[in-house]
Amino acid sequence: MFSNGFTGWHLVIILVIVLLLFGATRLPALARSLGQSMNAFKSEMKPKDDETVKRDAAPSSDPDDPIDKATKQ
Repeated sequence: MFSNGFTGWHLVIILVIVLLLFGATRLPALARSLGQSMNAFKSEMKPKDDETVKRDAAPSSDPDDPIDKATKQ
């Protein structure tokens, strides 16, 4: 299944240990909070990507901009 000797049985053992540690009643809440954290992280990263795209796509309004001059040559 995985390289380096990690097999499906290892995954089963890890899942059983997690189930014993957290209990069946707390696992859905744990998974929900993990999902919410991942969504918050993704939403924080997305605006930065959008700003980069907008900044790169917008032409420079400064006629003395050395980067703009280099791209026009």
